[in-house]
Amino acid sequence: MTDRYFDQMGAHFARKIYTSPKGSIRLAVLTRDLQEWLPDIQQPEQSLRILDAGAGLGHISEWLLAQGHRLTLCEPSIEMLEAARAHLDALPSAYPVEYLQLPLQALPARGEQYDLVICHAVLEWLADPAAALKALQQLCLPSGALSLAFYNRDALVYKNLIKGQFRKLEKNQLAGSKRSLTPQQPLDPREVQQWINQAGLTTHKLSGIRVFYDYMPVEFQAQATEAQIIEAELQYSRHPAYAALGRYLHHWLRPTQD
Repeated sequence: MTDRYFDQMGAHFARKIYTSPKGSIRLAVLTRDLQEWLPDIQQPEQSLRILDAGAGLGHISEWLLAQGHRLTLCEPSIEMLEAARAHLDALPSAYPVEYLQLPLQALPARGEQYDLVICHAVLEWLADPAAALKALQQLCLPSGALSLAFYNRDALVYKNLIKGQFRKLEKNQLAGSKRSLTPQQPLDPREVQQWINQAGLTTHKLSGIRVFYDYMPVEFQAQATEAQIIEAELQYSRHPAYAALGRYLHHWLRPTQD
């Protein structure tokens, strides 16, 4: 298996992910989390140096830019990176945005470190996510943090259980096809936690993203407004009974202190 990038798929990706209720829920939970968690590493009125690794179309970077931070976007897909550049450069900002067409694994060799590293919905597309996590740790300042969101294999298993697709589970047929937007390697949260520990990181906070929406029958989804769904997702995203059901899990990681 090789790393998967999204050249020639930017428009499809935007339509299927970012303009859908799923994308709106994801953005709402991530920005709520960052709003609440950033004070762990930020002094009042401080501008942080932030790396968005695997930035896609730059939606999280757009929000961070509006908060007055200094952004570096890293994205291996030239199509996605140029789309992000066209959008972000048109926005008011106190600092110029830096753009890097590189895979995240190439970044430690540059010798730069950041107050905050963002890595959302990336590890599940990589051949060696454990090695990528070690690279991300190297990019964090000792006083910094890593915002990590990944595609949760447990949620995909549960969805297939609800649908009665037992043979699919028996054959472990959970990976998406080459043209699908279902990740090629859904990640087991217990394995990810092992990789986190091995990389010298510690999980301080955790939220689930889309803890119920993906399980709702379509007719029930249609009976609620997007605002109602987002409000409920935010309410239950950290509930001990439901957080682990999130289609994505969002970890707030800090370098482990000896």
